[in-house]
Amino acid sequence: MLGKELIKNLLARGNKVSILSRNQQQIKNVNVFLWDINKQQIDIDCISGVDCIVHLAGENISEKKWSEKRKKEIIDSRVMSAQLLFNTLAGNKNQVKDFISAAAVGIYGDRGDEILTQNSAPGNDFMANCCEQWEAAADQGKLLGLRVVKVRTGVVLSKKSGALPAMAKPIQFFAGAPLGTGKQYVPWIHHQDMMRVYLHMIDNKQLTGVYNACAPFPVTNKILTKAIAKQLHRPVWPFNIPKVILRAVLGEMHVIVINSNRTNTQKLLNTDFIYNFPHVEDALSDIYG
Repeated sequence: MLGKELIKNLLARGNKVSILSRNQQQIKNVNVFLWDINKQQIDIDCISGVDCIVHLAGENISEKKWSEKRKKEIIDSRVMSAQLLFNTLAGNKNQVKDFISAAAVGIYGDRGDEILTQNSAPGNDFMANCCEQWEAAADQGKLLGLRVVKVRTGVVLSKKSGALPAMAKPIQFFAGAPLGTGKQYVPWIHHQDMMRVYLHMIDNKQLTGVYNACAPFPVTNKILTKAIAKQLHRPVWPFNIPKVILRAVLGEMHVIVINSNRTNTQKLLNTDFIYNFPHVEDALSDIYG
């Protein structure tokens, strides 16, 4: 989702774009190169003429239940892909200077009402462990003298894909209700603002390290559910879906909707980044048109 939007905007402003794909495909005005992360194979021509790498690769965390095999796929897709890129850069002449990697607020785990900055300690569940390994892999770029930026992403709101369609579906069928206690904070961000964060990181060469990339005003699950229902002109039931039911349906993956991340984005705001959609009501109004 983000990759497609980023490509479109980079091309519109005159950048030359190359992508890495597992499958052969054609994208207008884009150079497409093949790689196989599991086999650690890559077309080395992909780095020719490239100044900046934006690393968005990673298996969808919510696509399947978290078996041990699936957990390994989620981690390997993030860690081994970064390793393959760095091995390629180390072994071949190139002009790459910047490595901007997706990361996730899942690194904090379930923290209730605690306000979370980039300096907050990591959590201790699977998602936190995955995110720690993910960021550690990105940091290997420093050994090559690269500028490394890690963008800790929250719940990206888009009508086309991601978390929002899944949240909206039961509401559309008049079955909307807060999840768990409903008091857990959701670190959301409009998809356009998320794409603009990456452009901001590409353009401002002085920016390094970790940034929380969420809207400046996180909301609780209950408030988000009601805001979606308002846009869809649907009611919200006056009771919550218990955590035990979510665990039964989703397994360990239920933490995605139960964990509370009250993220602070002051570090990003200090870089003069301006959100187009700082409030969830405005974001959803734009998304649903």
